[in-house]
Order: sequence, then structure tokens, then C-alpha cells
Amino acid sequence: MPDLWTDLLRCLDLRPQQDSPTAESDVPRRDNTNRAAPLSVFEGTNQHLDYHRLFGGQLLAQFVRAATAACPDKAVKSVHVLFAREGKSDAPVYYIVHSQHQGRSFAAVTVTARQKGEVIGTAAVSMHAVEEGFAHQTLAADAPLLPPERRVHLDLIPWETRAVADLDDTATGPAAYDLWMRTPAVGQDMAAPLVAYATDLNLIGTALRVVDGVGQRGNGTSFTSATTSHTVWFHRPFRADEWLLLRHHSPILAHGRCFGRGDVFTEDGDLVASFAQEALLRFRP
Repeated sequence: MPDLWTDLLRCLDLRPQQDSPTAESDVPRRDNTNRAAPLSVFEGTNQHLDYHRLFGGQLLAQFVRAATAACPDKAVKSVHVLFAREGKSDAPVYYIVHSQHQGRSFAAVTVTARQKGEVIGTAAVSMHAVEEGFAHQTLAADAPLLPPERRVHLDLIPWETRAVADLDDTATGPAAYDLWMRTPAVGQDMAAPLVAYATDLNLIGTALRVVDGVGQRGNGTSFTSATTSHTVWFHRPFRADEWLLLRHHSPILAHGRCFGRGDVFTEDGDLVASFAQEALLRFRP
């Protein structure tokens, strides 16, 4: 089995598809008489994880990669994903990209993720050709890089991470969590999908910090959780192989759902991305 980092990079190498006899229910047939929006199709493989379903971060990263592959002259500025049903690890995922608009500065695409004849997720993606302009930032990170002794291990993150709080701790705490991360050396084109991948991991755990006696590892025993929607906004170009601070906060948990949001800063304090998530969160009696 490949190591987690190599395995993730393999998953992000999407393969362009034409009509595929092995996935007739997933890959749409082209019809020259159909004047619908142009489409592109990509096949994505899955991570080798000891997990009963696909990790949402994998799908988020692959959505970003599919949109970028379909519009290579622009960068993703926002991606809003609805997770329709859980994906399975035993079949590839096909990403059908419909171009809604392609201009000189902006583009808009919708991406549908299909597996075994079913839709497992959809994404609305807005894209922008990078341009220079006036810059102003009112939100400050106000947090120095944590020292090496604050290094933590996160099962699904195959790169260095540092944090003070422990989301596995069952004691109560504020619904906030700061995580520093830096990937191995990788091209800048991989920064957006890798950060999108990482933003899906800790918002539910952040919401759980206010619940006494429950930690992030209680999923399936103390509670049941699943991401239902996730959005990432990219504000500035950045690199994932330089230190980034992911600042998480969960303002509400109610009616079987939790909501969280966060920001991504460089070590110099530049705000480069923001994210938000809603998830199912049901506690077991």
C-alpha cells in the first residue's frame, strides 16, 4: 500500500475521460444535437484508507482539480459543495464539469461527482484569472508559528501539523482550534486542492469541544456525524509547502447539525483563504 502522501497525490491526478464502457451510468454520452453547456469528464481514484466511506476532503480536492483542469487559464476563487450521499472506496468517482460561463476574467462551472450510477456530490465553482489590484486586510492572525514540540498527528493529514488543543480530549473547551500545517514540497498548482482537503477535517471536532465527555474520535459511538455542505474561498495565491495557519471556529450546534467556519493565514499573516461547513451531528443516547 502506498504511503498516505503518495496516495493522496495519486488521487489528485485526475484522468480525462471520453465515453467509458466501464462506467456507462456515470459518464454522459455526447450528443451533437444537444446544445447544453459544454462538458468535460474526469475520473478520480480513491484513497486507501481504513474507513467505511470516502473522506469528504478527498472529494473537495478533486472538485477543485476537476474545475481547474476544465478551465486551465483561471484559478478557483470559490467552491461550494453539497454532499448528496456518502461515497464508497471500491469504485472510482467521475467528475462531470459543465461550463456555465467562460469570459476573459471570470468563469463559472458546475461539477457533478457520480459513482455507481448515483450522484454523491455537486459543486458550484467560481473562477478568476489572477490580476493585480488594491489590497487591504482587516483580519489579523495574531499567532506565532508553534514550536516543533507542538507537533501533532492527524490520521488523514500526511504532512507536518502543529496545534495546542487536542480535539480528541473529552474535556470541555472553547469551540475554537488553531492548526499549523506545511506539506512536503509541491507545486503551487496543488495548494488550493490540498488546503481544501485539510479544511474538511476539524470543524466538527471544533464544534464538539463545548460538549463534556465527547471527543472527535467518538464518531460512531458517542455521536454520528457527516458533512452536508462545505465552501472554500481563495483570496490570494499561496503555497501549501510553506507554513499556513488554519483557524477554526464553531458558533452554533443545534437541531442535529453543527456549523463551523475558518480562515487560512500565511506565516506572515496574509489571509489567503476562508472556509465554512455545515454537518450532521447527532448524539447517541
